[in-house]
Amino acid sequence: MTHRPYVIDELISAKAIAARIEDLARDISSEFADTNKLVVVGLLRGSFVFIADLVRELSLPVEVDFLEASSYGDGMESSREVRILKDLRGQIEGRDVLIVEDIVDTGHTLTHVTKLLKSRKPARMQTIALLDKPARREVDFKASYTGFEIPDEFVVGYGIDFAQRNRNLPYIGKVRFEDES
Repeated sequence: MTHRPYVIDELISAKAIAARIEDLARDISSEFADTNKLVVVGLLRGSFVFIADLVRELSLPVEVDFLEASSYGDGMESSREVRILKDLRGQIEGRDVLIVEDIVDTGHTLTHVTKLLKSRKPARMQTIALLDKPARREVDFKASYTGFEIPDEFVVGYGIDFAQRNRNLPYIGKVRFEDES
């Protein structure tokens, strides 16, 4: 598959991300201070870098599990149809759960996943998104915790990809196609 040439402009530095994660982890650790173990559910694949850094900053006992939901494929636009590609391994009934997402765009994925996991009767459940793009919202969804609100730009880096590229960038960057001014 051939892609149009593009460049990536830094939008959020690695240093800013690290500082924000420390703040978020402090708030989450405070909220769940009475938990015997927090089940941190990462939404694959985009959240894997965020979840790794977040759990290292939490001052709580944690268990990590993953769920893979897809609404994008290799494109830049959401298909709005959420499919579960990989479900949780463990049970969450009666347990404290934190769902970790890389970015809230249209809101369809987190709305779908939240409803699915609520039906499994967790004791408490919260959501966290590294990035929030409210200009693109199509459903009424707001994460319990948000790292950064960003404009309606296509972004990559820090686990977020464009057709499986650029996940390894240590910062969040804005994709700009070379044939656009």
